[in-house]
Formats: sequence, structure tokens, C-alpha cells
Amino acid sequence: MAARFSAARNRVRANGLLLGAIVIHNLTYPLSGAGMPWPALFYAFYASIFVFGTWALSGSGGLRAGMAGIGLAVLAAGLANSCDPGPAAALAVYLSSILYHLGMVVVLVRYTFSGRQVMTDVLLAATSLYLVIGSGFAALLGLIEWAAPGSFVAGSGVPVGWQQLLYFSYVTMTTVGYGDITPVGFYAQSVAAFEAIGGTLYSVLLLSRLVGLHASRE
Repeated sequence: MAARFSAARNRVRANGLLLGAIVIHNLTYPLSGAGMPWPALFYAFYASIFVFGTWALSGSGGLRAGMAGIGLAVLAAGLANSCDPGPAAALAVYLSSILYHLGMVVVLVRYTFSGRQVMTDVLLAATSLYLVIGSGFAALLGLIEWAAPGSFVAGSGVPVGWQQLLYFSYVTMTTVGYGDITPVGFYAQSVAAFEAIGGTLYSVLLLSRLVGLHASRE
């Protein structure tokens, strides 16, 4: 009994740390554009978050090794883009970040939807999954803007960068839609619409899953 309680507490701690790290990453992205050593610290933190999450939440050796490799690619691409910005470095950041997010989505989907009880760790993992999907879409939207500049237009007239796309991604996924950033390109509009639909479906699927788990205990 004590061993089970300890294991459950460790799972809650791991998921809580992951969620906290994701929130901190999303709030500190502007550091990536500051002078050294801030970009190095930011990308080192970013490149370790999902690696830690995979090792804590998944027992798959393949996933662990794959995420460790992608994490190193994210770090290298981020540092290259900070030290010598250019189209190639930006492309490397977008592509590595998309793969990095996809890997974490796989880990969190398995963890969240394979649970047999509605426990605190499952709720924390589900919240992390929602945030990871949002920031993953930001990387995809950034890739679209890289491939077709002008795909997103800000009402204020300022250039649309990753920080603005991260904001736009969460606003879109939650279907708030302030309208201060507008997708004007075909691919930008298609992905934004897909994200809005996906965000709504995720909430519905998660709620039905949690209700089903709760009902099965009665």
C-alpha cells in the first residue's frame, strides 16, 4: 500500500513539474531573442523539457532515445538561429520543434487516455497535452509563415513572429478569436480552422473519457 501511494505521488510530482516547465517556457520565449547567454539558457531549458517528460511518463526505450535526439536537434537549431539568424536556421527551428512536439503529444496521449482512474496525475497530463498541442501548432504556423511570408497579418502592423503565433495559436484553439492577428494565406487559414476544430474536439473527447472513467468506478 505504501509503495503504491509513493508511486502515485511520484507520478503527480512528475506531471506537475512538466506542466510548470511548459508554462514557464511559454512565458519566457522572448528570452530567445535577447543577448547571450539568455538564448542559450532558454533553448537548453526548452530542449530538456520534453526529454524529461518522456523519461518520466513513458517506459518506451525508442521514444526516450528518439526524444533525446530530437531535443539535441532543437538545442542546436535554436542556438544557431540565435547566433546567426537566417532562413535555414529558422527552418531548422520550426522542423525540429514540430517533431519535438509530436513526440511529446504521443507520450501524453498514451498517458492520458490509457489511465483507468481519474487521478491528479491524469488531469495534469491532460492539461500539459492541451498546452503542448497549442505550442506545437505555433511551430507549424511559423513554418507556414516562413514558407509564405505574409500568411498572417497583425492589426497593429507589427511583424508576426513566433511569440505572436504562439498567442494566436492558443486564442484559436480556445476559439476566443480576438481578431488582432488574421490568417490571410490559404494554408494559414486551413491550419487555423483545423486547430479551432481540434481544440474543441479535444475538450469533448477528454471530458467524455474522464466521465467514463469516473462512471466505471461506481
